[in-house]
Amino acid sequence: MVRLAGVVGRPHGLDGSFYVTRPQPALLGVGAELTVAGRATTVVRRAGTDLHPIVRLAICAERADAEALRGQELAGPELERGDLEPDEYLAEDLEGARVVDGARELGVVRALIALPSCECLAVVRPGGGELLVPLVHDAIRSIDVAARLIDVDGAFLGEEAAAG
Repeated sequence: MVRLAGVVGRPHGLDGSFYVTRPQPALLGVGAELTVAGRATTVVRRAGTDLHPIVRLAICAERADAEALRGQELAGPELERGDLEPDEYLAEDLEGARVVDGARELGVVRALIALPSCECLAVVRPGGGELLVPLVHDAIRSIDVAARLIDVDGAFLGEEAAAG
């Protein structure tokens, strides 16, 4: 499965470097092999921070090259399922999954969000609005990737009042 390393953002300087939006810093190191706009390339420069990385690819020699790629996804190497630890999940495995508290529907996962303290599931509620579910053992009872179903503890999330 291909991993999203980020999205080409606005150019930085004249040498073909650019900011990366939606970055996955571990996939953006110098020498990393990426695919962008159907072309294989490597990262030849990495600067900035993990939140706001600046990279230059081997296929970008000048600012116009970076501008031409703006908005394109940077695809990282494929990840084998065996590379994941028992309680690790890919965002694409969780996005679109139904979230329930026992028999009660709470919504559907819109995205996996990295917060300073932990990762959270952004869950769109059936009637509108959003619920953030931290990916911690106290909040999650079970995750069934194959069934696209996540069972959470509504009481832990402060959802008990909504049940009645």
